[in-house]
Amino acid sequence: MEDNADKPPPTENIINSSEPWAPQAWAHLQSLRKASPLIQCITNFVSMDLVANTLLSAGASPVMIHSVEEIPDFTPKVHALYVNVGTLVPNWLSAMKMAVQVAKESNKPWVLDPVAAGSSGFRLKACLELLKMGPNVVRGNGSEIMALFKGSVEENSKGADSILESTDAMEAAKYLAQISGSVVAVSGAVDIVTDGNQLVGVNNGVSMLQKITATGCAVTALIAAFVAIDPLHPFEATATALSVFGVASEVGMGKARGPASLRIGLVDSLHWLDQDTLLRNVKISNLLWLAS
Repeated sequence: MEDNADKPPPTENIINSSEPWAPQAWAHLQSLRKASPLIQCITNFVSMDLVANTLLSAGASPVMIHSVEEIPDFTPKVHALYVNVGTLVPNWLSAMKMAVQVAKESNKPWVLDPVAAGSSGFRLKACLELLKMGPNVVRGNGSEIMALFKGSVEENSKGADSILESTDAMEAAKYLAQISGSVVAVSGAVDIVTDGNQLVGVNNGVSMLQKITATGCAVTALIAAFVAIDPLHPFEATATALSVFGVASEVGMGKARGPASLRIGLVDSLHWLDQDTLLRNVKISNLLWLAS
């Protein structure tokens, strides 16, 4: 989800470009705007504002409910659940697990963001327990996906910041997708998305997104909204959500003077994004697994 000018994907991986993906991205965004799905977000304090405004600007309806007293009544009403472990504490973990269970019993999709999964034993254990509950989609950076793959705490962890590129975690993402049944997305200069069989690279975004806190959290929320309107195709919904978010950041960057104005421009661009702009700028490439 950053500028990929300096780090293009390996050309030998690409087997064809985004010809069918751009219309699908527009169709998903149109459906989202028409349906305005209700997305329950159990997310960290740092991200709540941007997550809510990202969903609202794209056309969804966010709700930040994490109380165990409300979950049994409210979660069955939502169209998707988004779980983000950024500011994790034990009582929130209990609420997350309860919400996931209620969502699954109600046949509602849910999406996991394993923020800083490898930073501590408590956090890693929580993320692995949530992963076992079968999210429809997992979205993290290279370090987070590798931590889930290895099942161990990182000695050189930088918290929510990744010390790995998305391409470093491709095989780990494939393995996690195969054992969990989840679509796995890895954010980076090129966003990687796989269901364990299919593999795509999303080439949209700007590097300055890294200077705005919670953009990763926000794009995972957008993935949840896209999965809500196309729950039978979480792979496609994940790839198009990443691309739409990336295109919006590219448009917003055109008028931005720095991270603060880009944040505003990103939200504005998501709201005003039109068919022509999206069709011209979506960059999703079908990739081929390389032999190890």
